Amino acid sequence: MADLLAWLLSFFLLVATLAIVLYQVMCLSDLELDYINPYDSASQINKTVLPEFVTQGSMCLLHLLTGHWLMFLICLPHSYYNFRL
Repeated sequence: MADLLAWLLSFFLLVATLAIVLYQVMCLSDLELDYINPYDSASQINKTVLPEFVTQGSMCLLHLLTGHWLMFLICLPHSYYNFRL
């Protein structure tokens, strides 16, 4: 049962991370097509950076706590990079 809950939580965290990244890509494509000015685009993207870091870090911590070592080792470099930023 705990493994199922961990999988569901990991799935929803992954969907949230993908939604944040898709929003950032949409902001950049709007900037490329001159629908939005650079200042507004940068302010919108900057608002999403911290939630992206938090979801990635919590997903990495979830894999560590549930004993999924391979998935933890796969997401550890990205979490370390985010921490260093």
